[in-house]
Amino acid sequence: MLCINTKTDLKEVLRELVPKEQKRVAEFKAQNKDVSIGQVTVDMIYGGMRGIKGLVYETSVLDPNEGIRFRGKTIAECQAELPKAKGGEEPLPEGLFWLLVTSQVPTQEQVGWVTSEWNKRAAIPQHVVTMLNNFPAQLHPMSQLSAAITVLNLGSKFAKAYSDSVPKSKYWEYIYEDSMDVIAKLPTIAAIIYRNLYRNGTAVGAIDSKKDWSWNFATMLGYDNKQFVDLLRLYLTIHSDHEGGNVSAHTSHLVGSALSDPYLSLAAAMNGLAGPLHGLANQEVLIWITKLVEKIGDSPTDDQIKQYVQDTLKTSVVRGYGHAVLRKTDPRYTCQREFALKHIPNDRLFKIVSQLYTVVPKMLGELGKVKNPWPNVDVHSGVLLQHYGMKEMNFYTVLFGVSRALGVLSQMIWSRALGFPLERPKSLSTDGLVAFVAAQKKAGTGAGTKA
Repeated sequence: MLCINTKTDLKEVLRELVPKEQKRVAEFKAQNKDVSIGQVTVDMIYGGMRGIKGLVYETSVLDPNEGIRFRGKTIAECQAELPKAKGGEEPLPEGLFWLLVTSQVPTQEQVGWVTSEWNKRAAIPQHVVTMLNNFPAQLHPMSQLSAAITVLNLGSKFAKAYSDSVPKSKYWEYIYEDSMDVIAKLPTIAAIIYRNLYRNGTAVGAIDSKKDWSWNFATMLGYDNKQFVDLLRLYLTIHSDHEGGNVSAHTSHLVGSALSDPYLSLAAAMNGLAGPLHGLANQEVLIWITKLVEKIGDSPTDDQIKQYVQDTLKTSVVRGYGHAVLRKTDPRYTCQREFALKHIPNDRLFKIVSQLYTVVPKMLGELGKVKNPWPNVDVHSGVLLQHYGMKEMNFYTVLFGVSRALGVLSQMIWSRALGFPLERPKSLSTDGLVAFVAAQKKAGTGAGTKA
């Protein structure tokens, strides 16, 4: 997938790429099907399967030391190489989507084609609008988002094609169509949810066919600040994908393997993203920082912050620090920090975030129990959104969800193109594990001990 294609129609580009990649993967599997790629220990099984290599996920890979790479490119490289809107400084998410799907950096014309295509597909069926308008105000925004995506499945082109017995070789084409459709509709759905909950149900307005995906999203939300629009472009780009093992990506991969259409698979991913250990984390970080300000003020000394952190550690964890895979500062944190340094250096919450960056890692490192004492993406997201006026923390995960659709649906296209089967790992009970390990030890094979 190294040959650069200048066609602007993404589906036509895929038609050329898919057969080549199918051949490459088939040959690799045939030649290496019995090669072992790792060892599974009891601790891994009880520890959330962390460290087990058990998925093929093409669109991004997370390196413990350098962070996420989207099709081999770092965030900094994406910021430098992906096309930008006229007058904008951050990459367009449309370009990131093209990169994830094709493994190629798109031209400005190719990105323009994606923008135009999404604008054409953005209309929301009236039954979905009616449902959203009738949800109780107490229903969490993520529940509303998931429900709306699920109901959109009424128009699934893949579901209809499957019921019409389309050949397996064509699956990816209908997955592509559904993916393009749902991505196009997500900003409008999210904006309706936002305005219903926080803006007295005012209308979102119409899509401007001449503007990019993020600009239309920001405008429908009710924000016309150019810096906020650029922040949204950056946010939607960097939150899009984080390899396949995280809850939302793995969920969509698993559900999609049952040949559930992209709407059902994405809705399932959003339900996973809504958990406090996944997408709600940025909200919890901001709550923690807000409580810090309430207790010690917005101009605390380092000693006051240290004491607050120590008090936190007595009963909980420091929100936004550490990561299941990363062992260095999250580059998604770094690029948001650079955005803040450039645009809002005097923001009071940003100053506290910067102060925490100088204090917390050293404190956590000294404990000797934390594998990664460095900040992750969640530390900065809420602070930036707050600065530009989006103070409704319950909505932040919806933004995350809109972004994450780009990554998981890019992978779903390839999962069907490459014919990935139904995911069905083997599970064991504790009694079964005890018996298995005992038998292996008796036989002298060394099972249950680390190599």
